[in-house]
Amino acid sequence: MIKVGVIGAAGRMGRTVLDAVDAADDMALVVVVDPNVDALDLPGHIARATTLDEVADGAADVLVDFTAPDVANAHLANVLARGFHLVVGTSGISDDVIAGLTAAASGGANCVIAPNFAIGAVLLQRFAVQASPYFDAVEVIELHHDKKVDAPSGTAMATAKAIGEARREAKKSVPVDPTTIEHAKGARGARVDDVPVHSVRLPGHVAHQEVLFGNAGETLTLRHDSIDRVSFMPGVLLAIRKVASTPGVTVGLEHLLED
Repeated sequence: MIKVGVIGAAGRMGRTVLDAVDAADDMALVVVVDPNVDALDLPGHIARATTLDEVADGAADVLVDFTAPDVANAHLANVLARGFHLVVGTSGISDDVIAGLTAAASGGANCVIAPNFAIGAVLLQRFAVQASPYFDAVEVIELHHDKKVDAPSGTAMATAKAIGEARREAKKSVPVDPTTIEHAKGARGARVDDVPVHSVRLPGHVAHQEVLFGNAGETLTLRHDSIDRVSFMPGVLLAIRKVASTPGVTVGLEHLLED
């Protein structure tokens, strides 16, 4: 039985993780961490903490983090150094923090960081990489709910970087942007590894991504839609099950999927 704790348990993703862990036959929810922990209606045997300092060492095998980027960036390395395996779904983890996690993982605790835990989103990125060498131009559009604080999304950043690497390996030239007059700054989106990325924030959305490819006379559109946060749970549970046997720091759920 894997003992699981959830950091950011009172948030929308945190509550969904609680339900998924509770329903898994091979997991036991043992601790929840959130400044608003009293808002959670949980059985009495589950430990509650408002901060990570209140969580005893060894209280859980795996801690799952769905907090905010600034919060996660401040505490993840310390959590790993204390010996907890980590599964991180928080978007916007900095490269400096990942480097610190790699150093902390030398103590034997492992970490899986995934920009997106939806299996379909991981497959979309894989398909986009496969298509990249065959098209002259590509752009990414990501759409999220109106409470998401970072842009572009971690998924879009990872997708654009993977596409950029694939295009370099295929020796594809960077397409020339025909725009010479930009009436509003940012109209052509952000550039991530020479791939234009456009971010949309609207109520009613959860998480969505399109990758648009173009050649003379043809286009190809790849799209993935998470219409409910439960779409992320199979990936979260997979990471919880595999993190203990996946040494060091692993970035991307695709590394845990069977080929």
